[in-house]
Amino acid sequence: MSMTTDWNPLLRGEFDKPYWKDLQQFVAEERHTHAVYPPHDEVFAALHLTPYAATKVMLLGQDPYHGPGQAHGLCFSVPPGIRVPPSLQNIHKELHDDLGLTVPDHGNLEAWAHRGVLLLNTTLTVRAGQAGSHQQRGWETFTDEVIRTVNAKADPVVFILWGNAARRKSELIDRDRHTIIESPHPSPFSARNGFFGSRPFSRANEALVAAGRTPIDWDVTGAAANGDIGQDER
Repeated sequence: MSMTTDWNPLLRGEFDKPYWKDLQQFVAEERHTHAVYPPHDEVFAALHLTPYAATKVMLLGQDPYHGPGQAHGLCFSVPPGIRVPPSLQNIHKELHDDLGLTVPDHGNLEAWAHRGVLLLNTTLTVRAGQAGSHQQRGWETFTDEVIRTVNAKADPVVFILWGNAARRKSELIDRDRHTIIESPHPSPFSARNGFFGSRPFSRANEALVAAGRTPIDWDVTGAAANGDIGQDER
């Protein structure tokens, strides 16, 4: 599991710690005996697609999707051609209600990743069909360090935390320097308890503009799905 991005020097110290060796051995053994998602070369997709220098928003998920072909290393996102999961359908609905954007006919959020939205799960692998099966094996130790590293950025960052698991991570974030937008999870079980109507996308952009940074283009339909980063990555 290589990571050759500008994150590498910031997180390299984790790779020498005992938990990392144990974690990688566990994942390798799981892959030997079970189907594990996402594929090996997509585990660190969030860090590959969103450089540290370009990170303006951090959207935190929990577990990769555990169905065939769904997980590709970006929280809440699925590859083109894969049916849009219920939580993402609710995200699309809130995106429409918040910004008036057309609901996309796909679930691929790579465009967001290219525009400075770090789409990180707190656990980066999962056994097929078994949600939460790779939790408490070491991934959280690593992703907590990613959160701390983003928190250390000089420029203000917007952290979007949906659901109790993500919201617990707020203790790692300096509220005086960064903006935290939190709500219930977009899952069908909780979306109507405060996710719908929370306007996370417009609020994130308002915070970025207030900090002197360019807002995120949240549109993932049509040609906009290419997700090119503009000249100004601030």
